[in-house]
Amino acid sequence: MTTQQRNELITSYGKAYENLMAALWKYPTDMWQWKPGPDKWSIHEIIIHIADSEANSYIRCRRFIAEPGSGVYGYADALWAKALDYHNQSTDDALNLFKLLRHMTYKLIKTVPEHTWQTATVLHSESGEMGFEKWLEIYEEHIPIHIRQMERTYQLWKADTIGVE
Repeated sequence: MTTQQRNELITSYGKAYENLMAALWKYPTDMWQWKPGPDKWSIHEIIIHIADSEANSYIRCRRFIAEPGSGVYGYADALWAKALDYHNQSTDDALNLFKLLRHMTYKLIKTVPEHTWQTATVLHSESGEMGFEKWLEIYEEHIPIHIRQMERTYQLWKADTIGVE
């Protein structure tokens, strides 16, 4: 990855909260709890997951910088959704947490020296050795993935609720 490509990803990474909020405006809040299937997530659950994922990302990023070579853990997001009762958690709190964590990490990664981007790795419990740029790619794309997931949920809700496809 070139420095310019990385900087473009960092800029995009920094716009995630605004992009998420712009997407959420399209979906009526009274449908956020609607699930497209028993093993599918509602928009509400997706929002809570985003905050939990960002909390994990926040720690992982700092391990790349402060403790390169250290271990990070994966987590079973579906188990978290159930065990942590995502449906009864506050989306407002989750969105505020996401905004703060993403902003703090965005400010931090804009200052990371080239050497760290090129050499820092962590050992991920599920994926093995991971480079810092790979972390950036994964988390830069995380919100767009969930925005598309929310749009599919919304379209299925419309089809189910008001017969619109």
